[in-house]
Amino acid sequence: MINRLLIANRGEIAVRVARACRELGIEVVAVYSTADRHSAVVEMADEAVHIGPPAPRASYLHVPNVVEAALRSGADAVHPGYGFLSEDPDFAEICEAEGLTFVGPPPEVMQLMGNKATARRLMADAGLPLLPGVVDPVRTAEEALRIAAGIGYPVIIKAAAGGGGRGMTVVRRPEDVPEAFVTTQTVARAVFRDPTVYLERYLSGARHVEVQVLCDAHGAGISLGERDCSLQRRHQKLLEEGPAGHLTQAQRDELGALAVHGALSVGYTGAGTMEFLVDDEGHASFMEMNARIQVEHPVTELLTGVDLVRQQLLVAGGEPLRLRQEDVAVRGAAIECRINAEDPARGFAPAPGRLDVLRVPDGPWTRFDTGYRQGDEVSPHYDSLLGKLVVWAPDREQALRRMDRALAELQVEGPGVHTTAALHRALLRDPDVRADRHDVQFLDRRLPDLVVRAAAIAASREPALPAALRGPLHLVPDGGPAVPSLPHPCPEEDTVMPFTQADLMQLLTEKTGLPPEAHTTDPDAHFVDVGLDSLAFLSMQTALQDRFGTAMPDDDPDAYTFGEIVETVRAAASQPA
Repeated sequence: MINRLLIANRGEIAVRVARACRELGIEVVAVYSTADRHSAVVEMADEAVHIGPPAPRASYLHVPNVVEAALRSGADAVHPGYGFLSEDPDFAEICEAEGLTFVGPPPEVMQLMGNKATARRLMADAGLPLLPGVVDPVRTAEEALRIAAGIGYPVIIKAAAGGGGRGMTVVRRPEDVPEAFVTTQTVARAVFRDPTVYLERYLSGARHVEVQVLCDAHGAGISLGERDCSLQRRHQKLLEEGPAGHLTQAQRDELGALAVHGALSVGYTGAGTMEFLVDDEGHASFMEMNARIQVEHPVTELLTGVDLVRQQLLVAGGEPLRLRQEDVAVRGAAIECRINAEDPARGFAPAPGRLDVLRVPDGPWTRFDTGYRQGDEVSPHYDSLLGKLVVWAPDREQALRRMDRALAELQVEGPGVHTTAALHRALLRDPDVRADRHDVQFLDRRLPDLVVRAAAIAASREPALPAALRGPLHLVPDGGPAVPSLPHPCPEEDTVMPFTQADLMQLLTEKTGLPPEAHTTDPDAHFVDVGLDSLAFLSMQTALQDRFGTAMPDDDPDAYTFGEIVETVRAAASQPA
């Protein structure tokens, strides 16, 4: 069992690991750079060790300093978190050689799975499906051209040692291959110190689905469900959710079984994720494995009730998994928004500074993981992640609403500080996101419009997501019983409910995101005339049924004009109760 653990990281993941250690009775050693000397995890720790100046390569990435801090503090284990040294097999091997338990997979497994080309070959050998491409490194641009011609365009050139959304170039034409090949190699050499690249078919319109696995050192492994991570900007995730509602239960079960089989086939231990691309027919193809805890692990924790960091520590301490696959139950829906200190209006430029105000959301099933407190400085030297806002609800619609409410409560203010919170609220209002029909290219396609919408939301401080299922407000007068208010003034007996086409347009804006400038007063107009589709029509049907008790018998939006919809609502309202 681990007795004293050094956390080789900073920020929210360091705080998260420290909390898990506290609950397990494990003593905590924090390391910190000069910039983080007053950070939350330093104050939480039993001991804190200064490991260098702010620059990561002189502190959090400086292996000798980190290992020396562990040995001098009497730690018997090291948790790398995510990022920094978390997927460095050399660091894991040095820890092992110094008698330190590394909370993660064995160094040799990390080495194999950290190289994407090698990982593809191993998973192909294990029977996992792959996209058309190669499993071996591609050495020259000429070779890349031959391979691309064989698998068909578009293709994606990837750094074999890549990660974090870097070292990937999509190529749609043969004439662009040579330049893209050289560019990707250059980035790979500069960022990952390994110029090796490989090619695979680029799947347009795909969803990014990752499966959370947990394996022990005794040959047991389980899947804890999957997360959809398709809302990405340039391969960097912004919002994650689970479960993947676009998959059937049978597809989810199959994906989970494949992930566990693949992880066990290489001797994996600890928490990790198997990453897949899923096409619009639900066919999945293995992409890569992340051999560490993921930023978005709280989504799975809320869905399953399993503390993944606790399980990491227990497995690293040599304990067998006490969970069996049949013990894992995924309930409800969970969403995580990454709140970054970035300015979307300036191309997501980092926006660090002092946090004069940091008021985080609260309420039922609402969680905010952060390493910052009010008054702290967001450093320009590190990742811009300010915190992770995570919510759970019984279903996705309620989770979307809860997330919007939580985002509205979040207050972050300080000189020069901007965040992505308003952009997340704009995303939640997008009809394609609400209907769960986005893909991995969605955000890059729609970003300009979303940034404009986000600015408007931030300026107006919109209080809530437009409601389809908003219940009546109950006001309680002094000394009297509760009297329910109605969504419209109560009509007198034998009068027609005052529902107008303007009311219908407002309902469509609330439920489907119809822009106000698209509103029409033409009673002969149809849904298609204002750019709405059949899914928008179904959303309206649900809203009319719940708000006004009005049923629209035909599911075809072309069957009704807006004038006919208004008259149907009025006719239903005029019927005796």
